Amino acid sequence: MLNRVILIGRLTRDPELRYTPAGVAVTQFTLAVDRPFSNQNKEREADFIPVVTWRQLAETCANYLRKGRLAAVEGRIQIRNYDNNEGRKVYVTEVIADNVRFLESANREGGAGGGREEAAGNRYGGGGNRNQDPFADDGKPIDISDDDLPF
Repeated sequence: MLNRVILIGRLTRDPELRYTPAGVAVTQFTLAVDRPFSNQNKEREADFIPVVTWRQLAETCANYLRKGRLAAVEGRIQIRNYDNNEGRKVYVTEVIADNVRFLESANREGGAGGGREEAAGNRYGGGGNRNQDPFADDGKPIDISDDDLPF
């Protein structure tokens, strides 16, 4: 069985960082992902997909992602439920991310992907200053060989 999802979209608001009673970081944000077709009025529609990140990835996303930024999320779909104040069962579908790629640099408002950084559970570089922007002073061209292009 397989439960994997890859999404590319823009954040609808700044990520919300919280900590569990055990001190584990968890971040929630919503990704607006365009649908691949237009509606009857020739307008593009989007799906608004809730995303949850945990631990170091949660802190990294909270520090560097902002509303409107383009990001790629890789993870799994999870459905959970709870009883609300009225006693009704509420079902929540969300993506539990284990990999987030920042597709735009912080220095380019609305620009198309200047720098790319990857934040993943245990692969994100430890040490160093966590508050330092990984995109600061990044305006250099990216050297990509033709073998690395997906097309």
